[in-house]
Amino acid sequence: MAYGTRVGFEAVREAAFGAVTASYTSLGTPTSQFVRLIAISNSTNADIYVSFDGTVNHLRISAGSFKLLDLSSNKVRDDGLFIGVGTQIYIKYVSTLGASGNVWAECMHAEGGV
Repeated sequence: MAYGTRVGFEAVREAAFGAVTASYTSLGTPTSQFVRLIAISNSTNADIYVSFDGTVNHLRISAGSFKLLDLSSNKVRDDGLFIGVGTQIYIKYVSTLGASGNVWAECMHAEGGV
Protein backbone atom coordinates (compact mmCIF):
# COMPACT_ATOMS: atom_id res chain seq x y z
CA MET A 1 0.00 0.00 0.00
CA ALA A 2 1.49 3.37 -1.03
CA TYR A 3 0.82 6.32 1.22
CA GLY A 4 1.92 8.93 -1.30
CA THR A 5 4.34 10.94 0.83
CA ARG A 6 7.67 10.67 2.58
CA VAL A 7 9.48 13.00 4.95
CA GLY A 8 11.80 15.72 3.71
CA PHE A 9 14.09 17.89 5.82
CA GLU A 10 15.08 21.53 5.49
CA ALA A 11 18.51 22.78 6.53
CA VAL A 12 18.88 23.56 10.24
CA ARG A 13 18.39 27.23 11.08
CA GLU A 14 20.75 28.25 13.89
CA ALA A 15 21.86 31.34 15.81
CA ALA A 16 24.51 31.64 18.51
CA PHE A 17 23.62 33.55 21.70
CA GLY A 18 25.42 36.68 20.48
CA ALA A 19 23.11 36.97 17.45
CA VAL A 20 19.97 36.95 19.63
CA THR A 21 18.93 40.33 21.05
CA ALA A 22 15.95 41.95 22.78
CA SER A 23 14.51 42.74 19.32
CA TYR A 24 13.26 40.17 16.83
CA THR A 25 15.93 38.82 14.48
CA SER A 26 15.52 36.29 11.67
CA LEU A 27 16.41 32.68 12.41
CA GLY A 28 17.83 31.48 9.11
CA THR A 29 15.94 31.70 5.84
CA PRO A 30 12.17 31.50 5.23
CA THR A 31 10.66 28.03 4.89
CA SER A 32 10.86 26.55 1.39
CA GLN A 33 8.14 23.91 1.89
CA PHE A 34 4.90 23.48 3.86
CA VAL A 35 6.26 22.53 7.30
CA ARG A 36 4.45 19.65 9.02
CA LEU A 37 6.74 19.32 12.04
CA ILE A 38 9.05 21.85 13.64
CA ALA A 39 11.38 21.55 16.63
CA ILE A 40 12.77 24.76 18.11
CA SER A 41 15.54 24.31 20.69
CA ASN A 42 16.96 26.89 23.08
CA SER A 43 20.27 25.92 24.69
CA THR A 44 20.96 29.51 25.81
CA ASN A 45 20.75 30.48 29.47
CA ALA A 46 17.81 32.86 28.86
CA ASP A 47 14.17 32.44 27.83
CA ILE A 48 13.31 33.36 24.22
CA TYR A 49 10.22 34.38 22.29
CA VAL A 50 9.50 32.95 18.85
CA SER A 51 7.43 34.81 16.27
CA PHE A 52 6.20 33.83 12.83
CA ASP A 53 5.48 37.43 11.79
CA GLY A 54 8.26 39.40 13.53
CA THR A 55 5.81 41.34 15.70
CA VAL A 56 3.71 39.07 17.92
CA ASN A 57 5.22 36.77 20.58
CA HIS A 58 3.81 33.40 19.45
CA LEU A 59 5.86 30.96 21.56
CA ARG A 60 7.98 31.26 24.69
CA ILE A 61 10.75 28.72 25.14
CA SER A 62 12.49 28.45 28.49
CA ALA A 63 16.28 28.44 28.78
CA GLY A 64 17.72 25.01 28.10
CA SER A 65 14.51 23.56 26.65
CA PHE A 66 12.64 23.08 23.36
CA LYS A 67 9.21 23.01 21.70
CA LEU A 68 8.12 20.32 19.27
CA LEU A 69 5.09 21.11 17.10
CA ASP A 70 3.68 18.16 15.17
CA LEU A 71 1.09 19.98 13.05
CA SER A 72 -0.03 17.10 10.83
CA SER A 73 0.15 14.10 13.14
CA ASN A 74 -1.35 10.90 11.73
CA LYS A 75 -2.08 12.45 8.32
CA VAL A 76 -1.42 10.27 5.29
CA ARG A 77 -2.42 12.61 2.47
CA ASP A 78 -1.37 16.22 2.00
CA ASP A 79 -3.89 17.50 4.49
CA GLY A 80 -3.70 18.79 8.04
CA LEU A 81 -2.15 21.93 9.44
CA PHE A 82 1.04 23.40 8.04
CA ILE A 83 3.39 26.35 8.46
CA GLY A 84 3.24 28.02 5.05
CA VAL A 85 5.94 28.24 2.42
CA GLY A 86 7.95 31.45 2.83
CA THR A 87 7.34 31.79 6.57
CA GLN A 88 10.21 33.50 8.38
CA ILE A 89 10.99 32.41 11.95
CA TYR A 90 12.04 35.22 14.31
CA ILE A 91 13.57 35.00 17.78
CA LYS A 92 14.42 37.38 20.63
CA TYR A 93 15.30 37.19 24.31
CA VAL A 94 12.47 37.74 26.77
CA SER A 95 14.52 40.00 29.05
CA THR A 96 18.11 39.25 30.05
CA LEU A 97 20.46 38.54 27.17
CA GLY A 98 21.99 35.09 27.15
CA ALA A 99 25.70 34.59 27.57
CA SER A 100 26.02 31.08 26.20
CA GLY A 101 24.37 28.50 23.96
CA ASN A 102 22.43 28.52 20.68
CA VAL A 103 18.90 28.58 19.31
CA TRP A 104 17.96 26.38 16.36
CA ALA A 105 14.95 25.19 14.39
CA GLU A 106 14.56 21.89 12.55
CA CYS A 107 11.75 21.64 9.99
CA MET A 108 10.24 18.64 8.25
CA HIS A 109 7.82 18.54 5.31
CA ALA A 110 6.04 15.99 3.13
CA GLU A 111 7.55 15.09 -0.23
CA GLY A 112 5.93 13.51 -3.30
CA GLY A 113 4.65 9.98 -3.76
CA VAL A 114 6.66 6.84 -3.19
